[in-house]
Amino acid sequence: MLTLKSKMREHTSESVLLPHNRTGWQRLKHDLKKNWVMWIMIVPVIIYVLIFSYAPMPGIILAFKKFNYRDGILGSPWIWFDNFEFLVKGGILWRLTRNTVLYNIVFMLADVVFQIAVAIMLNEIIQKWFKKLSQSLMFLPYFISWVLVQSIVYGIFSYEYGLLNNILKTIGADPVNIYAMGGIWPALLTFFHEWKGLGYGVVIYMAAITGISSEYYEVAKLDGATKWQQIRLITLPLLKPTAITLLLFAVGKIMKGQFELFFQLVGNNGTLFNVTDIIDTYVFRTITTNFDPGMSTAVGLYQSLFGFILIMTVNHIIKKVQPDYALF
Repeated sequence: MLTLKSKMREHTSESVLLPHNRTGWQRLKHDLKKNWVMWIMIVPVIIYVLIFSYAPMPGIILAFKKFNYRDGILGSPWIWFDNFEFLVKGGILWRLTRNTVLYNIVFMLADVVFQIAVAIMLNEIIQKWFKKLSQSLMFLPYFISWVLVQSIVYGIFSYEYGLLNNILKTIGADPVNIYAMGGIWPALLTFFHEWKGLGYGVVIYMAAITGISSEYYEVAKLDGATKWQQIRLITLPLLKPTAITLLLFAVGKIMKGQFELFFQLVGNNGTLFNVTDIIDTYVFRTITTNFDPGMSTAVGLYQSLFGFILIMTVNHIIKKVQPDYALF
């Protein structure tokens, strides 16, 4: 009887140590002992995130203060929501939000359409040398600095010395001032965004296409399916998880504009602000030109909160509709 009780006690004590019976702290200690090498490797990342992402967070109090350099951050007077009130009443916040969101939506849709289309076309090319050459040429702009792109764009569209106006003068037409024509810049910015990032996205989708089993296409051919039917019924549905994942990542950055694209191509051209000014460029201009850290912090805080709420909402909807495609 004593032996049976002692064995039961031993079994009970051992069961406490089973993974499903451990407390959170016990599971953490067990994981630290088991995967201590992995934990050591992640320490630099944790330190980096703490220093550059969380340590600056107390600075958000600037959004509620009228900052001056004499009194510093803590000594500057509180104005609470005056910065936000100015942004709302002046229509600035609406303009920045509209431009940032609409540009990113257009960029996301253009990325999906063009990158998938080009990836499918390249996948259908039989000659390997041509396929590799095409990939290399499309991937090359991704490594070009936006500063260099700005020089190229200015060389084409400059009113006095640009290639476009020189051609127009040669054929007897009047020169055009592209940098004063706000209506054309959404198309130009979308074009250069696609030109620079197309190759990167194509590589991702081509990797996904390569992972599709050739058996699907062989069976489809036996059933008499055309090439378009194979793409529509096999390739596109199997690319759906990759496309949704990339879209979710893009939605997470929908309030974060392409700063380099807008700043380098447009700069401080006030004529185009109504159609090209986004949150990132406004924050940069406010802190560097107007020397107003409070206003720039207010816009940045709004950007962060809006983006956080948006990605949580979209991910929740995706989880309800297609749980396998949700990020978390």
